[in-house]
Amino acid sequence: MTAARTRRFRPGVPATLFTAFFLPLLLALGAWQLDRAGHKQALFDDFAAGGAAVALDGRSGGLDALRRYAPVQATGTYLAGRQFLLDNMVEGGLAGYRVLTPLLLEDGRAVLVDRGWVPRDFSAVALPDVAVDEAARTITGLLDSLPRPGIALDAPPQPGWPKVVQFPTLDELSEVLGLDLVAGVVLLDPAAPDGYRRNWRPSDFGPERHIGYAFQWFALAVTLVILYLAWSFRTSD
Repeated sequence: MTAARTRRFRPGVPATLFTAFFLPLLLALGAWQLDRAGHKQALFDDFAAGGAAVALDGRSGGLDALRRYAPVQATGTYLAGRQFLLDNMVEGGLAGYRVLTPLLLEDGRAVLVDRGWVPRDFSAVALPDVAVDEAARTITGLLDSLPRPGIALDAPPQPGWPKVVQFPTLDELSEVLGLDLVAGVVLLDPAAPDGYRRNWRPSDFGPERHIGYAFQWFALAVTLVILYLAWSFRTSD
C-alpha cells in the first residue's frame, strides 16, 4: 500500500532570505508612491483653489507668507533690459526657454514674472526677441517657485542680456540683478498681454499615475508571497 503524501511548510534558506529582503522593499516602494500621490493631489488642489488675488507689495512675503499657486497681483514696471531666459524648458515636445522678466515694485523690490515659453531656434545665433515696454502696469497671475532640476548643475549666467540661465536660485538672480526679489515667481495670467505660451499646470501628470505605480509594487509583493509559499510547501511521504 502506498503511503499518503502530505505537504509540509519547509521553507528553504535562499527563498526565505530572498523574500525577507525584497518584500519590505516592494512594500516600501508602494507606500512611497502612495505618499507621492497624496502630495501630487495636494498640489493639484492648491492649483485649483483660486481665491481673491493678494497684492505683492512691501508688506507681503511672497511664498514665505502665501501658499503655492496663490492668486496674486503686482503693480510696477518691467525691467526690459534685464531679463532671463530659463533654458532646457520643454513644451509640446519642443525645447525652449521660459522668459523671466523682473517687475520693479513701488517699494524698490522686484518680483520675477514668468511671461511664458518661447521656442529655441538651434539654427540661429541670436536669442529670441523678448522685448517688452516699460510702462507702469498691474499684472495678475499665480505665485509659484522656480523649477528645480533633479541634479543641480553649476552653470553661472552668461554675460549680456537677456541672460540664459540653467535652473538658478532666487538668491543667484537677486545677486545678478542687484535687487531684492520677492520670494517666488508670478506665472503671468494667460489672458494678460506681453506674454508667450502659458499652458500653466501643476505637473505633467496627476496622482493617478502614482497610484498605478503603487498598485504595481503591491501586486509584485503579493506575487512574491505567493511564490514563497509555493516554494515552501513541499510534498513528503
